[in-house]
Amino acid sequence: MQRYFIVLIFIFFAFTEVYAQLSAQEIVDKTIEKSGGLRYDNAIVYFVFRGKQYRNKRGEGLYELERFTESPKGVIHDVVSNSGLERTIENCLVKVVDSLVAKISDGVNSVHYFASLPYGLNASAVHKKLIGESIVNGMTYYKIKVTFDQEGGGTDFEDEFMYWIHKENFTVDYLAYKYAVNGGGIRFREAYKPRNVNGIRFVDYKNYKTDDLTTPLYNLDKLFEKQQLKLLSKIELENIYVYHEKNCC
Repeated sequence: MQRYFIVLIFIFFAFTEVYAQLSAQEIVDKTIEKSGGLRYDNAIVYFVFRGKQYRNKRGEGLYELERFTESPKGVIHDVVSNSGLERTIENCLVKVVDSLVAKISDGVNSVHYFASLPYGLNASAVHKKLIGESIVNGMTYYKIKVTFDQEGGGTDFEDEFMYWIHKENFTVDYLAYKYAVNGGGIRFREAYKPRNVNGIRFVDYKNYKTDDLTTPLYNLDKLFEKQQLKLLSKIELENIYVYHEKNCC
């Protein structure tokens, strides 16, 4: 009888553990809420990255991603929105040749994507999969694999991402991605200098690489701990300003 009771207890706790397992979507939802939640949808965000000014505005399915660049011709203002790309120079509209539209748009979108993480992980073209857990520098993380639909996934829809989300804090502390353009490559990023600006969390990144393009993304955390990745650069956001158009929270 006692043995039967012990077996029942074991089954109960095993079932409870499985039942309590969060899905990839639930993990991402908690992570977005931790980093800003509804504040993302009514905020106008300004920041400087590598000497260029950026501004973004999102809400109700609409978005405007902007970049301001000083040039010999004057200030180049690029705007990527639901309507596509628009470029002005000194407030005068100019036509962008077809061969440059994707390159310019991708350049603007990429900076805003990483600056706004984890917000973009709930885009309609994103597919998320929980592939397991791992321990990095003594902390436990969920490992979330992200892929994209061709429709709505941009010109780099074939890129693959991996996110390490802290199991208790629900913060993106590490991420990795594999890309195909310009010969391809693999990057691993370590978040640092977290700060909250008017309700939205921002981080900077240390940007690492491996030259072995056969390396699975989920193994990069182990290479990172063994110091087998090469530090390429730092991704630093400066002069961040967040303005909320209305009180949401």
